[in-house]
Amino acid sequence: MAGALDGLLVLSFEQAVAAPYCSSRLADAGARVIKLERPEGDFARAYDSSAAGLSSYFVWLNRGKQSLVANIKAPGDAALLHRIIGQADIFIQNLAPGAAIRAGFGSEALRALHPALITVDISGYGDSGEYADMKAYDLLVQAESGLAAITGRPEGPGRVGVSACDIACGMAAHAAILEALIERGRTGRGKGLQVSLFDGMADWMNPPLLLFEGTGLVQPRVGLSHFTICPYGAFATADGVEVLISIQNEREWVEFCTLFLLEPDLPQRPGFETNQIRVANRPMVDAHVAAMFATLTRAQAATRLRVSKTAFGFVNNVADFARHPALRRIEVMTPGGPVSMAAPPAIATDDAREYGPVPAINSHGAAIRAEFAGP
Repeated sequence: MAGALDGLLVLSFEQAVAAPYCSSRLADAGARVIKLERPEGDFARAYDSSAAGLSSYFVWLNRGKQSLVANIKAPGDAALLHRIIGQADIFIQNLAPGAAIRAGFGSEALRALHPALITVDISGYGDSGEYADMKAYDLLVQAESGLAAITGRPEGPGRVGVSACDIACGMAAHAAILEALIERGRTGRGKGLQVSLFDGMADWMNPPLLLFEGTGLVQPRVGLSHFTICPYGAFATADGVEVLISIQNEREWVEFCTLFLLEPDLPQRPGFETNQIRVANRPMVDAHVAAMFATLTRAQAATRLRVSKTAFGFVNNVADFARHPALRRIEVMTPGGPVSMAAPPAIATDDAREYGPVPAINSHGAAIRAEFAGP
């Protein structure tokens, strides 16, 4: 089945996570993505060797691409890359600050030569201000953006366990490219896009930002709990399983009390009447709920939660996730063999999409050089 982006050519000077995330979604939709690599390859190839000898991040984010090793500072290779750009629809780069411009691949200059080109500059903190020249990796931006300060338990800040800032940036870049393609279809002209890791996470941080600026309150670290809703947290069953429940309104609270706690009068008792009162008395409320969970096995708790129509989920580890009944998978070929991974989230009604293999370093180099050979 033809992809929505079949026929589009993407050249990406990319490494690590943010830009590869963006270009991988273009490749999934049928675009031809040429990935520029150093002779040693994208450094993300060697983060670990858990996925058929390659890193988990690299296998996840580089399916369906073509690998070209070239040196942007070498005149011959630079000329080759400019010839590719001359036929490309999209140019992406997330090199070190200023590196693309110094090598003659500044986005503004490229669009002046090729007005239909869409250029995407991915950075840590944008191209202006005192942070523009700073190296930016995901955990650093989690810290700088305040995300780490509201993540984890009360004892101290915590890291989100996946590269949330990289992924937020890559998602935003992908969405902006699709918008630019639609606009180019009407006007015939490309445009320049700039997306930073910090801006990607800053957008996600709007709720705690607006809370602070509107009330002066700082969203606290509450672990597996919620600072404005009660009960909303994890409780241990008799067989040692943690179950996370969420009560969103007073109707749900009444049903929970009646059909799970078996105490229909509890919503009328002091300290349990409304959500705001329960939040103010959270230790008492949580202890009361925890006492019931401690008498039930996982299966018994699940049955009673379903009967009471309470929203719940088990606090799974990665092994539990790997065998989760809702987990959809795809298989991707790599130089080391096939790898099964979680499927992309969007499901189309006519989706018969095939996912391309993860390339070996420079596996397409000779063919690309022959295709784009100079005079």
